[in-house]
Order: sequence, then C-alpha cells, then structure tokens
Amino acid sequence: MNRAVSFEPTSLDGLTIAFLTERHLATLSVVRPNGRVHVSPVGFTFDPETGLARVITSATARKAVHAAAAGRVSLCQVDGGRWLTLEGPVSIADDPESVTDAESRYTARYQAPRPNPNRVALIVAVDRIYGRVPNP
Repeated sequence: MNRAVSFEPTSLDGLTIAFLTERHLATLSVVRPNGRVHVSPVGFTFDPETGLARVITSATARKAVHAAAAGRVSLCQVDGGRWLTLEGPVSIADDPESVTDAESRYTARYQAPRPNPNRVALIVAVDRIYGRVPNP
C-alpha cells in the first residue's frame, strides 16, 4: 500500500535516516500572520539523536521573520516517490555557537555556505515526521 506513515522523530530506521542525509533540497512552510502560507526552498539538516532540524538563512529573510512570528514550521523533502515532512516548533538562534554548528552541519550535507554576517539558524524541535520511504 502506498500511504504515508508516521515516524517517531528520535527512533528512525536506517532507510529514513539515510534519506534525511542524502543531498536533497526541501521546502520550508510557515503560516504568515494573514493566514497565507509562505513556502521557501531550503537546505536543511536533521539530527536523529536530538530530533532537531536546522536551516540557515539571513536574519532579515522573510522565512526567518515569518517563522519567528508563527512559532511552528514544516519541512518537506521529496525525491520521486520518497518524501518526508518534518514538523515542529521553531526558534531562531543568532548566537555564534549555534550558527557555526548549523553551518558545519549544512556543509557536511550540501557544501560550505557563502559568507553571511547576518546568518541565523532556524532550529526546529521536530515533534512529528510523516511520509513514505519505501525500500529501494
């Protein structure tokens, strides 16, 4: 059956973790104060031990501003018939340690980001994961 299933964020199987570490882009969705949905393409990282997802962006980017106002976001990664959505409350970290950590994780999954002195990290405490990651 081809239906979505829920996953426990800190108890993922190897196929699901592999999918979350492969190089794929995703979308970040957040509800604006006016009720409209803001969707942005992003790269993100996920730490299965802590259940935290991280997105790096500029402090003035609309996605950061809307995320801070909404307090909750969704990340959705798609590759053909495989897809996962990660949801949870979001916080904005601008301290150097958190930003450097998020940049290092991003570099490991994608590539080194361009320099940005206004960079922040959106940190999502993932409390729900659902999707479809079939066996290859």
